[in-house]
Amino acid sequence: MENKIVKYFSQITTLNQDEEKALEEGMVVTNLKKNTFLIKEGQTSIDTYFILEGCLRQYCVIDGEEKTTNFFTEGQWVISLNGLTQNTPSFHNLVCMEDTSLVIGNEQKAQELFKKFPRFETLARVVVEKSFAEQQQLMTSYHTDTPEQRYLKLLKSRPDLFQRVSQYHMASYIGVKPESLSRIRKRIIGKL
Repeated sequence: MENKIVKYFSQITTLNQDEEKALEEGMVVTNLKKNTFLIKEGQTSIDTYFILEGCLRQYCVIDGEEKTTNFFTEGQWVISLNGLTQNTPSFHNLVCMEDTSLVIGNEQKAQELFKKFPRFETLARVVVEKSFAEQQQLMTSYHTDTPEQRYLKLLKSRPDLFQRVSQYHMASYIGVKPESLSRIRKRIIGKL
């Protein structure tokens, strides 16, 4: 099987054989079953995760109601900057929406890799910047777009999610109740 994390970094820069080997040997792959929690609210996690296969849902519980804030699928990083930089407890939960395979990275292993291959520190910065840009774009969308616009953008950018997550979680993610999502879908179908 092709090494997906090597492929990911190879899209950013050309890796030499030693760098590829170091990535492959340093990988800690974990397989989790559907409904398994990777992180629960209140836990502190300094690990980063790269999704090889599967889907994670990130959510917070507000006044007893789950609010979905993100979905992570193949080829995406899950990085808790609060945990990494401030070692503070998580305010969200991460749960597997389907059987999931992921690479777990931690700061100690990263520092060892940076010493041996200094340019990996630059690659790590690129990963964090990309993740930050995605989160910033998501936050902006919640302030500037209507729920219907968020739905349409998601349909265009991540159509696979509509086959992988429930309509209930999808509604929560775009910021509406399930019945409002049904109305949005009907309006969109009516326009076609």
